[in-house]
Amino acid sequence: MSLDQVLDPLRATAFTLFGAPTSRMEVIGFLTGALCVWLVARQNPWNWPIGMVNNVAFFALFITAGLYADAWLQVVYLALAVFGWWKWLRGGDASGTLPVTRTSVREWQALAAVGVAGTALLTWILVVATDSTVPFWDAVTTVLSLLATWGQARKKVECWWLWIAADVIYVPLYGYKELWLTAILYIGFMALCVNGLRRWSADLRSPVAA
Repeated sequence: MSLDQVLDPLRATAFTLFGAPTSRMEVIGFLTGALCVWLVARQNPWNWPIGMVNNVAFFALFITAGLYADAWLQVVYLALAVFGWWKWLRGGDASGTLPVTRTSVREWQALAAVGVAGTALLTWILVVATDSTVPFWDAVTTVLSLLATWGQARKKVECWWLWIAADVIYVPLYGYKELWLTAILYIGFMALCVNGLRRWSADLRSPVAA
């Protein structure tokens, strides 16, 4: 059985939204994505396996839509999810719980350097190697999301600001690609991110380290 044969039932139209077909895999991505972020805000480690299902659905969706960086980002998410799941369950203090902490100045400097370099490199790759119509925006959202996921896996409260920044770009980007249900999902993500930021800020245990 080929990959296309596996994906064809998921690519089938579930309903039409704003005149554009919405596939079953986009619906699956919507439901698992919303549940995943809701669980993250509550520091529930089950967000990671739910997120893995979301990654598979969005990989297929974004490949079909020509959002290649976003598609392969889902593969990286799968690897980070394994790390994050372990980190949340086994990477904390003597109690086994990983505390929420702040990002240090040194860490921010490293994140900024990686963000700029990563966006430039990925934009170039998308221009040279793909037919992407939105190479820069695909690249910058991918890099922001990777940095946010890394911070989320380590329970850095500022990861929520990175997620919010990415979501602000994702909403019009998905609208441009006529992925309307996903665009609506990311509007919801922004609200969930604000709630997550509020909850994690209340749980801070450590001051900023230089």
